[in-house]
Amino acid sequence: MEEDLKKQLETKDDLLNKLQEELKLKDGKLENTKELIKNLEKQHDSEINLINNLKDSIKLKEDQIETLKTSMKLKEDQIEILKVSASKDNENSLAEKEEQIIALQKELEILTGELAKADEDLEQLEMENEKLRKDSSINSLIDFTNYEIPKSQIIEKMKQILQNALHNITLSVPVITDLEDLYLYNIKSSVSMQIYCSINQGIKEHAELLDELESLDNISIRNYAGKDRYVILKDGDELLFAVIGRNESNHLGLHTKDPNHIKFFKSLVIEGWLRSRKL
Repeated sequence: MEEDLKKQLETKDDLLNKLQEELKLKDGKLENTKELIKNLEKQHDSEINLINNLKDSIKLKEDQIETLKTSMKLKEDQIEILKVSASKDNENSLAEKEEQIIALQKELEILTGELAKADEDLEQLEMENEKLRKDSSINSLIDFTNYEIPKSQIIEKMKQILQNALHNITLSVPVITDLEDLYLYNIKSSVSMQIYCSINQGIKEHAELLDELESLDNISIRNYAGKDRYVILKDGDELLFAVIGRNESNHLGLHTKDPNHIKFFKSLVIEGWLRSRKL
């Protein structure tokens, strides 16, 4: 009997050790993933800075070209003036004017060379900028599989959007207690709010909070069991939609004021409300 117990304990110890090793490996992979995401974010920021620097360089080069063109025009005008005045002067003055014309023509040749070089530099900068812009647009598509957007960040953004509400709000959080962080009592009573979230009336805290919210004339609330999203649609002109991922801080977040984006995602916002149960 003791032998059997020993073997069982040894088997459990082995299993525990294996689980701990697997946990260490997963922790290591998670850290590597976080580091990779940070590096990608840094790379993206560097590319944006580089693009901005290139744009500044292009602007400087364009200004330089305009300055060169102006200088060349002045030199050409000076040469024409000297040619006209030389035809009216005596031989001594004519020789002097010819020397001035030759000097100006040399300066004009130098400016022409500088202009050609500036044009080449500008073309090269524009090619680099276009290439970098295309590459950056690919890298800016972030893989959200393990990307960390914490709940606190989403709640904070929802609070900001709520403060600007004028007419109506459609709102969803996983659980009714999450509404406490949004300070809904500070919103104007003229703002109509549709809220859907998970509500367990058998839990005292849920029931008390539900009674408080239902006492407000501008709030309609329904029970949504999904616990899968954070949503706020403000006045039809601003949307935040965050889907809960596998991990606590892993959310797929979208914030937009673009009418086309809002039109596309509005059906998902309304779908949650329609699937919710009236209380």
